[in-house]
Amino acid sequence: MRNCYLSRNYKGVNGAGNKAKTDIEQVMKQNGYVNVGFPQTRYTNTILAFFVTLASVLKACFSLKKGDRLVLQYPLKKYFTFVCRVAHWKGAKVVTIIHDLGSFRSKRLTVSQEIHRLRHSDVIIAHSESMKNWLEAQHLERPVVVLEIFDYLSDSKPSDILPQENEYKVMFAGVLSPKHNAFLYKLAKLPDRVFKIVLYGSGLDKEYLEGAAVEDKGFVTSDELIQTAEGHFGLVWYGPELEGGHGPLGEYLQYNAPHKMSLYLRCNSPVIIWDKAALAPFVKKHQVGLCLSSLAELNQVLSEMSVDDYCNMKRNVQVISARLAQGYYVNTALQSAFKCI
Repeated sequence: MRNCYLSRNYKGVNGAGNKAKTDIEQVMKQNGYVNVGFPQTRYTNTILAFFVTLASVLKACFSLKKGDRLVLQYPLKKYFTFVCRVAHWKGAKVVTIIHDLGSFRSKRLTVSQEIHRLRHSDVIIAHSESMKNWLEAQHLERPVVVLEIFDYLSDSKPSDILPQENEYKVMFAGVLSPKHNAFLYKLAKLPDRVFKIVLYGSGLDKEYLEGAAVEDKGFVTSDELIQTAEGHFGLVWYGPELEGGHGPLGEYLQYNAPHKMSLYLRCNSPVIIWDKAALAPFVKKHQVGLCLSSLAELNQVLSEMSVDDYCNMKRNVQVISARLAQGYYVNTALQSAFKCI
């Protein structure tokens, strides 16, 4: 019996999705899983990337053996159903790790189409308990294991910064344009703001800030951010409003595990997240951040937080950060998934 995975082409790893997938491949490789495809590539040419991935898929079809346990990362574009069928024809079982659901964010699939596709797998690994509940409510009829949070591999060492009394910095890393995250501009203009805002990314519209003070650090790589992050807290928030759950990405927070949260924790920074987000129970359980219904509460919460309270939270974060650096969560989820086969 072999534990296997299918590598393919990834167009770079600056995007959160590809970083998560290549990290999982690395964890599996380190644990002795067999790549039944061709070695991982990162070509950016679309045509070349297509043929490299296609070749890897075809190689997997010949490489699989009876009794193999194949781990697929979903979505796998048009190949997912085909690979599952070939695996079953050859007597192998399939475990699928969900990264994104097309019926949620992109709306490229209907719910029924997505569930029908996922049923080709023997076991599913979902982001969160709420995603698991949603899949089961849609009659997936397959065992579902919960990942909890995505691991985040990096050799970078975080630089731990501690706040002075009531002088906190809140950072956000990602797309900074008003079109995508208008809440940032509303947060910057919050009356009598007691915290500083540090922004990492591209697309900041300084005119839209109307003079509100923020620290714009520009785009930095994730490895560099881990080494140099200046935020005492990382914002896991999306959408147009200070209240959580607005806009497509804000609503999706009820189900998904944002890779951004893993990045902040690897920076040894506690997080600030919507209290109805899928990962809010994780934050509360491990005491690694603040769960708020609205960012308008942030002034009061931070003004009442002592440095000792913050340091206790940061110690909890360091425990989780060490796990993320070792692939703890995907390893645990895969072992649970194999027990379901």
